[in-house]
Amino acid sequence: MKNHSFDTCIARVFLALLSTALCQLSTPAVADDAWKAGVAQVVITPDKLMWMSGYGARDHRAEGKLHDLYVKALVVEGADASRFVLVTLDLVGIDRLTMQTVCERIEKEHGVPRKQIALNCSHTHCGPVAGTTLLSMYSFGPEDHQLVRDYTDVLHDKIVACVGLALKNVAPARVSWGNGKATFAVNRRANKEAEIVQLREAGTPLNGPSDHDVPVLAVHGEDGSLKAVAFGYACHATVLSFYQWCGDYPGFAYRALEERHPGAIALFWAGCGADQNPLPRRTVELAQKYGTQLADSVDAVLASNKMQPLRGAIDAKYEEVTLDFQRVPTQTELEATAKTGVRFEAGRARMFLAELAAGRPIAANYPYPVQVWKLGADGPRWVLLGGEVVVDYALRIKDELGPQQTWVAGYSNDVMAYIPSRRVLGEGGYEGATSMIYYGRPSPWAPMLEEAIVKSVRTQAGK
Repeated sequence: MKNHSFDTCIARVFLALLSTALCQLSTPAVADDAWKAGVAQVVITPDKLMWMSGYGARDHRAEGKLHDLYVKALVVEGADASRFVLVTLDLVGIDRLTMQTVCERIEKEHGVPRKQIALNCSHTHCGPVAGTTLLSMYSFGPEDHQLVRDYTDVLHDKIVACVGLALKNVAPARVSWGNGKATFAVNRRANKEAEIVQLREAGTPLNGPSDHDVPVLAVHGEDGSLKAVAFGYACHATVLSFYQWCGDYPGFAYRALEERHPGAIALFWAGCGADQNPLPRRTVELAQKYGTQLADSVDAVLASNKMQPLRGAIDAKYEEVTLDFQRVPTQTELEATAKTGVRFEAGRARMFLAELAAGRPIAANYPYPVQVWKLGADGPRWVLLGGEVVVDYALRIKDELGPQQTWVAGYSNDVMAYIPSRRVLGEGGYEGATSMIYYGRPSPWAPMLEEAIVKSVRTQAGK
């Protein structure tokens, strides 16, 4: 009997070797005015078993580890010494305080201005609770709260240290970019999970918008070898829901790339996948399958001979936009809700009552981070948005700024809540309304949030 698994393994090894060879053949020697880059990674797997973030149904601490979690940093410098620092994290999200603390330290200790720093989370649901992100969703005691505080302090140190290592590793490089495709993301608002396999087998188109682009940024050294590759995809990292530390499909993707390209560090950044799920899901085999598909897409771009080199300078901008909530509940309303015993609603009410008792009023708005990088004179424009952003934003921004030369990330800098489009907000449901309960926000967003965010993007992009 023919061994199909062995044949598949041999084929993948051959393709990986061919990809590396083609990249080396097509990569010219680094020119005198070429860009520079440096990359580093640090393990951020908790030393102690603690609560995991992402699913409200979890009821105890992690039980072990499938594989390590990482913070990775990529520093890229243009010909005029302009630069950006991309930090990727195997976490469901980080909060505003973590963003501020880390960025202030990076600027103070390493001299990198705030606008040149982006912190992007993969949104794996198999990472630890960090900071205050989704903290109101869990009902654990003082010991577990202390574990979260201790881990968050260590996390800050590791992020800053990782950036410092990447800066030390900066060397002449050829930086290039391209776009691929991967199709496992499914609009979860428009399709029933139980029907996905049957629909695909029948060749029936799935419903709802998705963004299947795979942006790729590659860094080759003077010897032509791949040093780093950063790639994105717009899909929730929710294949797995067990109690093991794991990077989910993004972790399998970057591990596959690093195995195929020894010596390279692969960084995953999450796109606007708040309403996108990898379907079907729930098994390690599926997480590995999707990770392999994503790695295959990245490798196809690397081997395509169509990647464009970056030239010129980097233009980095950053702004915080004030987004209003629809309303703020009164103390009387909160006291009534706290007595209902409805788990998540009552928990949010108790949290707000504690804030009021401490003399801290409930905020009626939120400072939302919007960041835009232009990579070189004719390279991509990279839009980085905070929160869990639905796919409508990526599609609209690409349409307005140019689909082939626009990359849009979500989960960047501060993951404070879901960010629905005007359409999704009007439709309601989890992404439009009820998710605000779990994020500890007072109500859904006011209707003008999409226009406020897109206006900031346009302004920063000079449009």
